Amino acid sequence: MSQSTGQPSALWRSAHLAPLWESPNAHKPPPGPAAPHIWRWAETRPLVQLAFEETSPSAVQRRVLQMLSPHSRSVADEFTCGNVLAALQCLLPGETARPHRHTMNALRFMLEGSGAVTLVDGKACAMEFGDLVLTPGMCWHEHRHDGTEPVVWLDVLDVPLHHYLGTVIFEPGPIPAPPATVDDRAFASPNIVPDSVAASGSHSPVFRYPYADAVRALSHAPLARDGVRRVRYVNPVNGEGAMPLLESTMIEVPSGSPTPAARTNANLVCTVVEGHGESRIGDTTITWQPRDVFTIPQNNWASHLSLGTDARLFVVSDADVLRRLGILSEDVQAPA
Repeated sequence: MSQSTGQPSALWRSAHLAPLWESPNAHKPPPGPAAPHIWRWAETRPLVQLAFEETSPSAVQRRVLQMLSPHSRSVADEFTCGNVLAALQCLLPGETARPHRHTMNALRFMLEGSGAVTLVDGKACAMEFGDLVLTPGMCWHEHRHDGTEPVVWLDVLDVPLHHYLGTVIFEPGPIPAPPATVDDRAFASPNIVPDSVAASGSHSPVFRYPYADAVRALSHAPLARDGVRRVRYVNPVNGEGAMPLLESTMIEVPSGSPTPAARTNANLVCTVVEGHGESRIGDTTITWQPRDVFTIPQNNWASHLSLGTDARLFVVSDADVLRRLGILSEDVQAPA
């Protein structure tokens, strides 16, 4: 056996080997939960106005301001919370955002204005306040604004996961031939769906979920263990999530007293739809009001308090990713 000279660590590095016992990660307890962060509408809306003045969809693919976590190392480290990236997209009257598609799943949640339309695989989806519009991975989509005032909506994508997996694919338009779609009215009757629509599809055949429907469902939803009323946006054909990997829910926080603290290893991005209040997340208390966006990073105990009337929050998480891996955990703190 030949004898090597030099320090073992240098020899290992030169051979692209690393001793596990020196790893900063292996065999050690995980770090504590990250702190939450909030993007306050009163601060972000004027910055959206600057984006209107800076560029247009005719010059760039999308006029979007990404919400980067304070823990992001650079503009290339695109994440808001865990595997979730949120952003604000905006259009002026008469503008269009050209068609394209990509492997990343994306959803749109309307925050301000009226008259915008998203076309998903050629199907027109109106965008009114509180509406959820899906653009699942590899579905062609474009946006146009036929209204008379600026519009702003929340974009949420699973970009960080695709970057990690190396599965990012982007294709610009034009659309060669729109795939066949089913009119949303075919799914308007609860518990009755067209027999011709396959239950094995990877995403919901419905692309638009009106806010009024979510509010109606919340009014009949029972209180969950964590003290809120919660409804989940689902695929009407098979009852699974409306879109894989990104789980979307709407919660209603009753006014009067804090909800029991809950914890999950999923990462949550919360958008205030109606009401105002505060959330205790780990050791941090944040106050919020309509259109504010805040994060609940994984493994934080979180409790919500609505100040005034009941509040509604739109919540997107990577819970579906963890559920598919069999490692999702969810806990509610027992009353003292």
